[in-house]
Order: sequence, then structure tokens, then C-alpha cells
Amino acid sequence: MFDYLGVLVSVIFGLALTHLLTGLSRLIQKRSHVRVYWVHVVWTANIILYVLGLWWGMYWWKHLQDWTIERFLFLSGYASVIYLLSALLYPHEVAEGLDFEAHFESNRRWFFGVFLLAIVLDVPETLSKGVSHLRDVPSQYVVFVPLMAALGVAGFAFRDRRVQGFVAAVVLLTLLGYLNFTSLERIVVR
Repeated sequence: MFDYLGVLVSVIFGLALTHLLTGLSRLIQKRSHVRVYWVHVVWTANIILYVLGLWWGMYWWKHLQDWTIERFLFLSGYASVIYLLSALLYPHEVAEGLDFEAHFESNRRWFFGVFLLAIVLDVPETLSKGVSHLRDVPSQYVVFVPLMAALGVAGFAFRDRRVQGFVAAVVLLTLLGYLNFTSLERIVVR
């Protein structure tokens, strides 16, 4: 069953990465004709790392034997939320004169609302892997989730550029630290 779900999740995560990388490449190509916002670029890196970390972490589901439609729908829905998070960072077309700070600000509350939803959905996904004895819940998780949620709330609540820059930078450092301490371990195929 996992192979079936894995293809769907891979397609959705692949679309998320494609959207982010396409948007970033268009931003680079049109850099002299658009207004680049460094916070937006950091968020692009953040979500790329987040998608890759989640994609890596989904592999542990391969060892689950008993699948239900609820779990299938939940994991498919979680992946879809991650795609939506990616899609909110870049418009489908990067028009000349686009101000990425204005674009980010116009989508800020939606972006952080979806970001918070992703963090909330990560909790049952991660705990379910632990309960199903697929992977131990990392000890760092009890710091990671509340910190990411607090940063998401700050990003949602505060428009100030300094706050937005702080949130983006701390999320990047938090993701790098969490991935370094928890996800870079080797997945052992049983």
C-alpha cells in the first residue's frame, strides 16, 4: 500500500518543489525587472528544506502493514497542504515590475495560516509513526513544534519587516538544526 501512497505523496511534494524552484528561477532571471525581497527568498529556502525533510520522513511509512482510508486521506491531505504552502510564495507568472515584498505581504496571513496548519498536521503524523513503532519520535520534537508554531503565529500577527526577517531567519536555523539532529540518520531497510 505504501508504494501506492508514496507515488501520490511524491507527485504532490514534487509539484511543490517544482513550483518553488520555477518561481525562484524566474525571480533570478527577471531580477532586474522585479523587486526582490530577501525574506521571501529565505522562505523559499525554508519551504524547500521543509518539503525535502517531510519527503524523507515519509519513507518510514513503508514499514506499516495495516493501512486505512483515514490514514491514506490524512497523509494525502497533509501533502496537499504542503503544496498549498509552496504555491502561496510565488504567483504562477512572474510579471515584470512585481514587488515580491508586496506579494509576500498580500499573502502573509494565508501563508502563515497554512504554515500553522502544516505544523499542526505534523504532530499526528509524527506521533502516529511513533505509536506504530515505525520510528521513535525525536526528543528534539518537543522543542521543534512549539518553536515553529510560535514563529508561525509571530509571522501571522506582525507585519513589521524586522519581525518578518527574524521569523524567516529563525525558521531556517530551526529547520537546519532539526534536520541535522533528527533526519540525517540513515534509513535502514528491514
